[in-house]
Amino acid sequence: MAYTILTADDEAEIRDVLRLYLEQEGYEILEATNGIEALSILEKQKVDLVLLDIMMPGMDGFRTLKNIREKNNVPVIILSAKIADSDKILGLNLGADDYIAKPFQPMEAVARVNANIRRFYSLGAGAMKKENVVLTLRDLKLDVDSALLYKGDEPISLTSVEFRILKKMMENPGRVFTKQQIYETGWEDDFYLSDNNIMVCISKLRSKLSDNPDEYIRTIRGLGYRLQ
Repeated sequence: MAYTILTADDEAEIRDVLRLYLEQEGYEILEATNGIEALSILEKQKVDLVLLDIMMPGMDGFRTLKNIREKNNVPVIILSAKIADSDKILGLNLGADDYIAKPFQPMEAVARVNANIRRFYSLGAGAMKKENVVLTLRDLKLDVDSALLYKGDEPISLTSVEFRILKKMMENPGRVFTKQQIYETGWEDDFYLSDNNIMVCISKLRSKLSDNPDEYIRTIRGLGYRLQ
């Protein structure tokens, strides 16, 4: 099955380069020149991953990402010339799965796309579909088949990273996970990034679970985090 990639960028040259390299990998490509077009495509067509620029006319990438996450947990990779740590943290906080700084090597973008597709569909939600498992804890229910979280009857959309972290925690309630374990579970990579990336992800996950940040995920000082 060919996966469909949506590239949202106002620069035609970048869209053309991405199309050239991604089509060589067997992906089907859809294109948008701004956030409004991207949201329209997502409503009408099945998209497996989004490559999203930040500085676009009409609706920028941050607002577009926020709108995407209100309805969809599709993997999103930000492509942006905004490389300040604050911009990266904001993107991750809004639900991005990865962040690539411009200018970039096309093969790096292809590698990141391949990795996120593999993580989400082969090792993440797609692989979980075969297990048909529903994990429950208090009023939380994680449908592993659809990678959706429910609090009571209310569905809560998760990013692929949030899904893997919460799944691991719900499989082991009460267990303390170190920051390294959380990173290697969520990002499926060797731990090397700063604590900010983990803190942002945990903070976002907490806000989705409750207005009280300590109600479900408790910080264990000097050790890590625990789902209670």
